[in-house]
Amino acid sequence: QKSFIISFIYLILVFGIQHFMKERRPFSLRAPLILWSFSLTLFSFIAACRVWKQMAFLLLTKGFKQSVCSQSFFIHPVSKLWMYLFALSKLVELGDTLFIVLRKKKLIFIHWYHHLATLIVTWYIYKDMAIGLGWNTVLNLSVHCLMYSYYTVTAMGIRVPISIAMLITASQMAQMTGFVIMSICIVFWKDDKLCQISWLSVFLTTGLYITLLALFSNFFIKTYLSSTQKSKGD
Repeated sequence: QKSFIISFIYLILVFGIQHFMKERRPFSLRAPLILWSFSLTLFSFIAACRVWKQMAFLLLTKGFKQSVCSQSFFIHPVSKLWMYLFALSKLVELGDTLFIVLRKKKLIFIHWYHHLATLIVTWYIYKDMAIGLGWNTVLNLSVHCLMYSYYTVTAMGIRVPISIAMLITASQMAQMTGFVIMSICIVFWKDDKLCQISWLSVFLTTGLYITLLALFSNFFIKTYLSSTQKSKGD
């Protein structure tokens, strides 16, 4: 319920500020943006290291199936804290959009949909203690560490090769592909007593992963492949 209320407020704020900024000059916000992006880079790196430790232990001692199905992430004192902070970070990350609208940068559908849907689904599956959230957390944090590092550097005015931006989008696509495969495995393992999950959690997560994979793939083709083809034609 809270995630839906927050999402509703988020949409009103974002599009309200965008309308308000129409006739106004964009804010620079360079220093706050550098600090914001660097803080999220640091958080993602530390959280990823902490959860990877638990994930690697499960993977090496129990195998892949148990690393997906285990709910120990919600019980182990260290991973329990970082899983909670990961869920909270989805709320904090909504701030990314405020920087876009206040600086009058282009707000694309994939950006606000991604933030909105991820917040709702992450909070639901966290509350449901859904299996698979360990992999979801660790891969998402790893990609975000790379992504926010890129944002920090570009906010500092440093030119970054387009290949790096392509790599980040490709890593997001790879992440979603991995999640879709994991969801398929969970459906097959669902009858196992050690792999219990509600059908609603399965539908929500699989739906999110498939839509995001389609959107990121479309973004990749339009942004990088189309522009590359155009430049070759020129």
